Amino acid sequence: MAISMTTAAAERVRNFLQNRGKGLGLRVGVKTTGCSGLAYVLEFVDELHDDDQVFEEHGLKLIVDGKSLVYIDGTQLDFVKEGLNEGFQFNNPNVNGECGCGESFTV
Repeated sequence: MAISMTTAAAERVRNFLQNRGKGLGLRVGVKTTGCSGLAYVLEFVDELHDDDQVFEEHGLKLIVDGKSLVYIDGTQLDFVKEGLNEGFQFNNPNVNGECGCGESFTV
């Protein structure tokens, strides 16, 4: 079980962590919400929890709790720019469907 990130995502995360001035890495998880049931959560991590799994990619740590890993195993985190829009994109092979607004997904 693992997750990964592209070079573009790693550069963006590295910049955020440097500007923040502290942090062990980036937590990638899911929460129950939205029309389809699950939504992604990204947050900086200052200390690890007992059930955290740590994956290293491009010299950065991606941290996932055990409950979320079931839903996002195999996911690649990317950072994309399209015109004036930019943001993180999740390439999750486990997704069966997404809501129309793109805010939530089902597995």
